[in-house]
Amino acid sequence: MRKTGKSRRVQEAASLGADLMLAPLVVMMRLPLMAMEARSGEPWSAETAMAVSEKTVAMAEGALAAQMSFLQSASRFWPEVLSGRTPSLFNGVAAERSISAALKPAGRAVRANFRRLSTKG
Repeated sequence: MRKTGKSRRVQEAASLGADLMLAPLVVMMRLPLMAMEARSGEPWSAETAMAVSEKTVAMAEGALAAQMSFLQSASRFWPEVLSGRTPSLFNGVAAERSISAALKPAGRAVRANFRRLSTKG
């Protein structure tokens, strides 16, 4: 059975929501590491450097993905108009796709952080 575009978007949104729901747990798992690091007086540990690096990369990937999504929606503007459909730039679909594209890298980073921190404990 083939999924429709809307049901696929709903499933992707639910998956992304589940990934992002891990964020508070990842923060709680990281707090003891940060406290130990603060007491040691040494510069950042490898874990903290990796965490900062992952967040920076996820933010850059998300910004690029959002822009690419809007560019794709803009390129579909005239074909949508000429086919009698409301352009996705006007009905909110382009914004929805862009937000989803922007959050995917953050969701992957949170999921990876959770897995890595879960194995350390």
